[in-house]
Amino acid sequence: MRKLLPAFLVAGAVLTPVLGLAQEPAAPAAQIEGDAPGAAPDSGSGAEASTNATHGGEEAATHTPHYPLKKPAELSWTFAGPFGHWDLAQLQRGLKVYKEVCSNCHSMNLVSFRNFEALGYSDEQVRALAAEYQITDPAPNAQGEMFQRPGIPSDRLPSPYPNPEAAAAALGGAHPPDLSLIAKARSVERGFPRFLLDILPWSQYAEGGPDYIHSLLTGYEEAPAGVTIQPGTYYNPHFISGPALAMAPPLSDGQVTYDDGAPQTAEQYSRDVSSFLMWAAEPHLVERKATGFVVMIFLIGFSIMLYLVKRRVWADTPH
Repeated sequence: MRKLLPAFLVAGAVLTPVLGLAQEPAAPAAQIEGDAPGAAPDSGSGAEASTNATHGGEEAATHTPHYPLKKPAELSWTFAGPFGHWDLAQLQRGLKVYKEVCSNCHSMNLVSFRNFEALGYSDEQVRALAAEYQITDPAPNAQGEMFQRPGIPSDRLPSPYPNPEAAAAALGGAHPPDLSLIAKARSVERGFPRFLLDILPWSQYAEGGPDYIHSLLTGYEEAPAGVTIQPGTYYNPHFISGPALAMAPPLSDGQVTYDDGAPQTAEQYSRDVSSFLMWAAEPHLVERKATGFVVMIFLIGFSIMLYLVKRRVWADTPH
């Protein structure tokens, strides 16, 4: 019995933390705020990368905020619903906003110049647009040196920086995300049961990305009392990853000149570029939803036909 007692004591010491039995709480580890000195920038994080904010008073100790602090407003888009369509004039304006504002920091590495023919541009216009850019040819010249040349339609939109590290170094450590698929990659969860209603044939809600982008671009505010954000960041309650982000408000009234008479306001710029980014992320969205609607109608009709055939075949069979 004396020999068994130490074994039970050892087993109890092992099982205590496993079973969650009462034990002395461990001293909390020291919390380090901010990035470690000399840390390399994360190339996978974007300029949207959130910065930590400190909420004062009891709220910081008892309440964990859920982001975004404000849900994006649901706007009316021409491409919404099963019978939606692209507004080519709006897409062209959105491309202009991207060229004159967004392309200074953000890339669109998955979009080629020739894709812009779908926006109503002719082949000559696409070639002229591509020639405005200097592209590093992927193949070296006869001397084995890389060289630059005017762009051609098969080239993809160039990045304003040679690599993500250079972009992060130039922008205070924040790497701006590529915008090719941003309208599909950024969307706020709608929760139950709304997400079930989104898949209905007459709804087909797929505008979460544009709604979020528009709200983010137009939702900058002054930080409220009790909220402290890191220097060099900007408070935006619509941001999906935190209370503030490193990107300054990019749009202002009169910043881009429109040739078609559309309002030259930040609100209109945001709508246009959000629509353009949705097209870039899913250029076949309208065709896909139209095909899905036709398929649903076919399946409903086919089910009715099968039911009637079944009734006819088994009509004379006693049950």
